[in-house]
Amino acid sequence: MGYKTTFNQTVMMGNPPLCYEFLNSSCHVSIVYPKEAQYSLYILFGFVSLFTFLGNLLVIVTIIHFKQLHTPTNYLILSLAVADLCIGAIVMPPSMLRSVETCWYLGSIFCKIHTSLDVTMSTASILNLCIISVDRYYAVCHPLLYHSKMTPNATLLMIFVCWTISGFVGFGMIFLELGILGVEDFYYSNVACEGGCFLFLSKTASAVFTMLCFYIPAVVMISLYMKIFHIAKRQARLIQNAQILSSHRHTSVGKTEIKATKTLAIVIGVFLLFWTPFFVCALIDPFIGYTVPIVLFDFFTWVGYVNSTCNPIVYALFYSWFRKSFRIILVGKIFQPNSSRTKLF
Repeated sequence: MGYKTTFNQTVMMGNPPLCYEFLNSSCHVSIVYPKEAQYSLYILFGFVSLFTFLGNLLVIVTIIHFKQLHTPTNYLILSLAVADLCIGAIVMPPSMLRSVETCWYLGSIFCKIHTSLDVTMSTASILNLCIISVDRYYAVCHPLLYHSKMTPNATLLMIFVCWTISGFVGFGMIFLELGILGVEDFYYSNVACEGGCFLFLSKTASAVFTMLCFYIPAVVMISLYMKIFHIAKRQARLIQNAQILSSHRHTSVGKTEIKATKTLAIVIGVFLLFWTPFFVCALIDPFIGYTVPIVLFDFFTWVGYVNSTCNPIVYALFYSWFRKSFRIILVGKIFQPNSSRTKLF
């Protein structure tokens, strides 16, 4: 999510080059990087965008194609992968142009659409992760209720609600101007100008947005996983002491659920690690006079984007059946008859 450059920063820099030198409505400062640095940044950001797209595309094709993977948990992973793919394919390329050129040359309407999609996909990611934590909570802590609570229809309903809320937050924040509610005059007088494309939030909007879309869900996820790992640790100790070994099959299922929980906990941990710097700055910036440097915001934005790149890597590292399915897809075996019924585990 690209953030802001402020009127005060522009004034302090004296008479720096602007994005549109001959437009009175232009006040956005252009930072001219050396050509070598620009080429390097384009290559780096382009690779990250392409790898994010291809990696999540593999995850999506894998879950959709192989019938063995049609489970509620994997539907949630699929929804998360769709959000990550959209970040790589739709959000990153325009952000790359803005980051390297330090100006927005794609028009004000597309700026609103891009920013809305950016907020929507980021919100969808964390809400999907919240649902995943609920799924894992029932799978480990209440296994007898899991199949009655986390049915495919219930999972699809939660995914629909997740994307509906994310879309309302993303597009409502920008097109309904909820982010600048109460400071409209200041925004249009001192902040908005040609050449800039960023998410500007008032103090109230910043607090509400970051709390609802990051901090509260993060606390919920961390609390659920602390409970999950407490139960999982106790189950592992009981298994080791042969106190609940009613059958070999039950033991295998328990170990599978615990492994899936650990893997998805790593996904959530990576998400929190990569997005926390951005949301910390987004929360405090309005309260310190919008003095966080725009370059720092841009850096933290790309750190957050890279989270979408990492998720397929986590799946490949910790799920042997994901690696097997990836190989089947990459060598073209998915086009063989009945390949969708291949046993992956």
